[in-house]
Amino acid sequence: MAKDDRSSLNPFTGKEHYDTVNDDKFLDECYREYYAIVNKAQIIDNTPEGNLVYNVASNLINAVYDYLSSIGRIDYVEGYYDWEFHLLLDNTVNAFCIPGGKIAVFSGILSVANNEEELAFILGHEMAHALLDHTRTRASAQNTKDTLTTVSWFGSFAFDLLGMGGVGDLTRAAVNTASIGSQFLLLNPWGRDQELEADRLGMLIIHWAGYDISGVPAFWQKMSSQNANNFDFFSTHPADDKRIAVMRSLVSEIEGGIDYTKPVLAETPNPNNAPKIEPMPMKVCKNCGHEEKEDAVFCTNCGAKFQSSMFCPNCGTQINEGDAFCTSCGFKLISNELKCSNCGQVVNDGDVFCTNCGNKL
Repeated sequence: MAKDDRSSLNPFTGKEHYDTVNDDKFLDECYREYYAIVNKAQIIDNTPEGNLVYNVASNLINAVYDYLSSIGRIDYVEGYYDWEFHLLLDNTVNAFCIPGGKIAVFSGILSVANNEEELAFILGHEMAHALLDHTRTRASAQNTKDTLTTVSWFGSFAFDLLGMGGVGDLTRAAVNTASIGSQFLLLNPWGRDQELEADRLGMLIIHWAGYDISGVPAFWQKMSSQNANNFDFFSTHPADDKRIAVMRSLVSEIEGGIDYTKPVLAETPNPNNAPKIEPMPMKVCKNCGHEEKEDAVFCTNCGAKFQSSMFCPNCGTQINEGDAFCTSCGFKLISNELKCSNCGQVVNDGDVFCTNCGNKL
């Protein structure tokens, strides 16, 4: 089916995406690049890992078709997306999905995607780029930029023919600057919005396929922020706190129920509207200086046991065992008026456990 035989409205965004490319030529070039990569590699589809990729990709594709059928927009993919996926033996930590639904997974990605849910999100994210026509949009924007640049460049030579070479030189310099500027001011901002869209749709796809998405934000933050330079896939998808916040926000939104009567990406996710995640309180080990969570019993760095916290019964300030007076309010501390650090219940000197909540003192 030709692109023009389907509705121009993207079912996920409810919008017409910017498109100036020749569809047949565009897909032909994409497929040529895809098979150039696949045909040079060792395909390992008939392995346990290959079967895993097949099962995950099939689940995600079926989920997309089921969703589009439920909203009456199966026309968007039926007869147009020619899905194909292969696992390639290569240590590169990467995966991609090109327009038309051609997926390639390099075996190196399995070294960081430690379970089916993590692999599903990587594939779902890349599928989302294809389903949202992001490559086509970027190609169209690039074509427009190149056309404007070419017209301006040749126009500058008119000044040379009129004996105004200095003006022509300045014009060409300005065109070069504009070309560089558009790369950062036009194309890259679109790329950041596209990443947010792909994050959201990718997570929705794996949710529709029955996978648990609650761990996706933590997985993405861990891999892309700490190891991005080592892993090709994550290095090309820069993470920041706002992006992770949008992922967390979607998890909460799905738990609360999403309105599927309108396109799921009708609005670009606004990171500023995402719920703020308060950092967990930390405490410092007095033995080695290592930070641990407030509720830690032992230091994971040196093994030292943290002292149980006790609080002044008058003002609530933390006190140390053996203190005669509170350093904050001066209250005289009586042993039988010390409180459990977990529930605040008054405990007696010598108690090992709180009689109210069972907390070890």
